[in-house]
Amino acid sequence: MENHHEHSHEHNHAHHHHHHHTFTRVSKVLIWGIVLNLLYVIIEGGVGIYAGSMGLVSDAGHNLSDVFSLVLTLIGIKLALAHANSRFTYGYQKATIMISLLNAIILLVAVGVIIVESIRKFTHPEPIDGDIVSWTAGVGIVINGLTAWMLMKDQKEDLNIRGAFLHMAADTLVSIGVVIAGIVITLTGWVMIDPVISLIIALLILISTWEMLKETLKLSIDGVPEGIDIEDLKAKIESIPHIKSIHHIHVWALSTTTNAITLHVLIDRRDYEDEVKAQIKNLVAEAGITLPTIEFETTPCGWENTYGK
Repeated sequence: MENHHEHSHEHNHAHHHHHHHTFTRVSKVLIWGIVLNLLYVIIEGGVGIYAGSMGLVSDAGHNLSDVFSLVLTLIGIKLALAHANSRFTYGYQKATIMISLLNAIILLVAVGVIIVESIRKFTHPEPIDGDIVSWTAGVGIVINGLTAWMLMKDQKEDLNIRGAFLHMAADTLVSIGVVIAGIVITLTGWVMIDPVISLIIALLILISTWEMLKETLKLSIDGVPEGIDIEDLKAKIESIPHIKSIHHIHVWALSTTTNAITLHVLIDRRDYEDEVKAQIKNLVAEAGITLPTIEFETTPCGWENTYGK
């Protein structure tokens, strides 16, 4: 029985240590990304003004919104690592979900801007200096691509990091599109390639952002996090010896990395509480839930609904 408790405690400790290590590493990547992207914004904006290219100036503005998103992600990570206190007993973990949602919205706004700008270019094509545009966008591929590559390893672990990765990956795609458009314009003079590529890129960003937006919206209203099958978990817990039934189950996300569960457990005898609790903790830990709150009963408490209020 003692081993069950130790296993559950070790799992929780390893979970927190792992995320702390990930967040510390990602923080450094984000700081580098912010500095590099800010420098790029200044260079791109300057070249755009010098060359008279509104495309480059507006792209510099778009890249500035990415710097803002990286700063938001960094703030989210710092808040996730902040300690709980008497006023915020869970710490500031929920802020990570709010920031992730804001990042998804910023990405969707960026998609909207690209689509509007592309349609405008179809109706009012402009002469573009293909060489200057291509070279400047080429620098963007290196900076954005490098930041995206550094975030790629950890983006599956946290929605916030995924948001930052998607911003950088989207920008890399935009820059690749601009380079291709610049080369085609230089060789053929066909300026319509620019809005065509922009619309394709907008569609790709929209597809990848949509899932993140749905997930963060769900988590922000305390929906069950992705990957947790509550009915399967209920069946496994109810198969534990001495448990008659479980009810009043609630699973929600405290942050983009930490999930919690509360449940009422009807058992046949109080003597088995510790043993049953250890087994439940192991099952919920395996499901990706690190903060369980379990209430034991020997007579039903009147909650008939599994998901009672």
